[in-house]
Amino acid sequence: MAEIGFYHLTRSTPEQALPRLLSRVLAIPARAQVLCASEERMKSLDDALWLSAEPDWLPHGTREPADQPIFLTLQDGPPANGATHLFLTEGAQSAHLGDYVRAFDLFDGGDENAVAAARRRWKAAKEAGHTLAYWQQTQTGWEKKA
Repeated sequence: MAEIGFYHLTRSTPEQALPRLLSRVLAIPARAQVLCASEERMKSLDDALWLSAEPDWLPHGTREPADQPIFLTLQDGPPANGATHLFLTEGAQSAHLGDYVRAFDLFDGGDENAVAAARRRWKAAKEAGHTLAYWQQTQTGWEKKA
């Protein structure tokens, strides 16, 4: 079973939050896979990771997964790049959560539909036996609420 962290974005977009979270994974060191729900989101995240100022270098790509420390994809599946950490954006869901040590479910706290969908994913993950944590963005960073 995976440890799944639900990340309630209240002060930033995924494009702003993801670089710092990914940098922590790379520092472990570990690899990450980012599952996107749309081509537009994947392109936006790809651009954000290239342009990130902090950290200023996040090696990643959308092709040749075995070569990518951070692999952005639209396809759910086992870790294509040997990732132990999975990031889910825009409500993307994975049938392979158990293949990862940790998953990060980022959702927009300003979107009532996204919050309701995150609650449904929390319930399903809990019923499946995963270890869950809920993190909310605050003025100073992330605060663990549950």
